[in-house]
Amino acid sequence: METDEFMNSKKSHEVQSMSEVVACLAQHCGVKQVIDVGSGKGYLSSFLSLQYGLHVYGIDSSSSNTHGAQERNRKLKKFSRAYQKHNKAVRAQGKAAHSPQEESEEIKPGVEGDNDFSHGDGVGLSQEEEKEWDSEPNQEQDFFLSALSVDVMQPSSPRVPSSQLTDEERERRKRESLERKAQNRTSANDMFSPLTSYVTAETELRELIDELEDAVMVGLHTCGDLAPSTLRMFVAKPELSAVCSVGCCYHLLSEEFDPAGQECLHGVCGFPLSQYLRQGSWFCGRNARMSACLALERVSLGQGIQMESLFYRAVLHVILRDHYSSFKSEKRVGNVYSKAKSFVDYVHRALLRLELDESKLSDRDIQDYHDTYKPRMGEMHAFNLLKVTLAPCIEGLILLDRLCYLKEQEDLSFSALVQLFDPLLSPRCYAVVGLKN
Repeated sequence: METDEFMNSKKSHEVQSMSEVVACLAQHCGVKQVIDVGSGKGYLSSFLSLQYGLHVYGIDSSSSNTHGAQERNRKLKKFSRAYQKHNKAVRAQGKAAHSPQEESEEIKPGVEGDNDFSHGDGVGLSQEEEKEWDSEPNQEQDFFLSALSVDVMQPSSPRVPSSQLTDEERERRKRESLERKAQNRTSANDMFSPLTSYVTAETELRELIDELEDAVMVGLHTCGDLAPSTLRMFVAKPELSAVCSVGCCYHLLSEEFDPAGQECLHGVCGFPLSQYLRQGSWFCGRNARMSACLALERVSLGQGIQMESLFYRAVLHVILRDHYSSFKSEKRVGNVYSKAKSFVDYVHRALLRLELDESKLSDRDIQDYHDTYKPRMGEMHAFNLLKVTLAPCIEGLILLDRLCYLKEQEDLSFSALVQLFDPLLSPRCYAVVGLKN
């Protein structure tokens, strides 16, 4: 099975890092259920269920995403079972090839037993496997991660050989492994449940999930208003014990006090959340929120700003102003630049996307606009570098508002802003984490 069938390196890095935090939150709160809001293709949900034995409800507004998540989870289960069978065969061959004395002297690297979760085929340990479990470290978690993306995995801490453990520690490790196998045998088939629903702060979770218990709510790169809605749900729902929310797409946030902004959906805006900022009627505006989406770390290491695409978009705006003055539309240009062969081709594609009359302008007219403004690209570059420099300030304001909102709640025992990801791999790298009393 091809490794890129599951995740790219960026997503694998995000899922591995966030799943560790979510698993710790679930263990701390003593819960077995996780609600993944805006679950998308189900990467995080599948990983949490297969590797940590958590029952995950993945909620997404797109039915195609939900269907895709189910199919992807099926393939991941299939891979996990195939690997377990392969690993068992390799162990059997190894035993046949070596004498008992050689076997006892051979120590292989593996993962720490306490972090070893063998969720896959739902089959318990046989008597033979019980005898050999502590001499053959389970490497399934490392191998499973490598199947998701082979180029970002960090080696786990070496497992302490059983020969260095006391009788009590060996017995404890064996008992924990048997318990995990038994749990997996009874619940592996329904550990991940994708659901299709549009989620707001007012969503009643018990209407979506019949068997809802106390749970951890998570969101990995929840878009626009969905991130603040996740925090509002966490505060309002007594069944939610903890939250771990990583937002993105700040430009899609609705703002309560932006005079140029649109009316908030359902009367609830994404910014500001905290009473502290609401009392001051704070707002950012769309341009500032667009700047918050930029990646300072990448630019500072020379990965740069895509100046040509920005230049194309700016000149297109001038063309729209000059020749389509009555133009008003909710449609967006989108990622036309990546498909365009030239600026003229870019403008034609954009006008088609916007459903505007192309015949108003000849190719020569379009190229003249390009040539007229090309000498000003230096000014544009300087302006965008200033935007990149200010980006962390604006993102910081949005994130601290969310943290402040949690700090204002009386029934929370802990709340913090935590960097989960490498900003070079994943620029939106901060999570808002909260725990109830």
